[in-house]
Amino acid sequence: MPIITLTTDLGSTDFYVGSLKGAILSQLADVTIVDISHNVPLYNFSKAAFIVRNCYQDFPQGTIHIIGVNPEIDNETAHVAIYHNGHYFIGADNGMFSLIFDTAPDKIVELNINQDTDKITFPTRDVFSKAACHIARGGTLEVLGRIKNELNIRTLFQATTVNNLIKGMITYIDRYGNVHTNVSEDLFKNFGKGRKFTIYLRSSSYEITEISKTYNETYEGGIVAIFNTTGHIEIALNKGNAHSLLGLKEMNPFTIEFYD
Repeated sequence: MPIITLTTDLGSTDFYVGSLKGAILSQLADVTIVDISHNVPLYNFSKAAFIVRNCYQDFPQGTIHIIGVNPEIDNETAHVAIYHNGHYFIGADNGMFSLIFDTAPDKIVELNINQDTDKITFPTRDVFSKAACHIARGGTLEVLGRIKNELNIRTLFQATTVNNLIKGMITYIDRYGNVHTNVSEDLFKNFGKGRKFTIYLRSSSYEITEISKTYNETYEGGIVAIFNTTGHIEIALNKGNAHSLLGLKEMNPFTIEFYD
């Protein structure tokens, strides 16, 4: 049975998600629909990219991922279907796919799908669902439109190194208030080479000098840094909310200093 996942900013209080699922099931009843999230902040495709990037590979090969966040088209933004790493992705080419993939996709098609209505305000339902069901039925991408050679590129701040410092940034706050960063475990270990270190958060008032394996390696409410499931440093409070209690926000910088 084919799998179609949904990642949108549609929320759960209106009729939009139900309408989208109904459109899919009307075209293809024998399908598994999985909600990844419908609570992406409005129009925030970088958050959608973070969410999809960190879970799509847990689905079986051949899964089709609809991303309905900021889905409108304009002169610079097309609707696309993509095949990459054994998965299919459908959404607007607004830069988010460059944040999901580390390498160029295997195939990109600019969608050319006729809508059944002259209303163009709900492309996630009226365009993306059609493309997804076509693929789920075994159809090829080429039937959906013309081959596109590249995607729009968006870049986020990359962690950098200078002298004995790693300069990083907070990239995501999850519902527990845990703080995700852009400093990868590989960068930390390769640059640190086993040296002692201090993580400085916002000011010298918040310092961490070790990496824990679990959240509960410290007392309740204590600050921990771990390597999380995305392979990056995460800052958390044991059964607390690091985001609010430490005053940490997305895009805040932080530093890690190593000592010889």
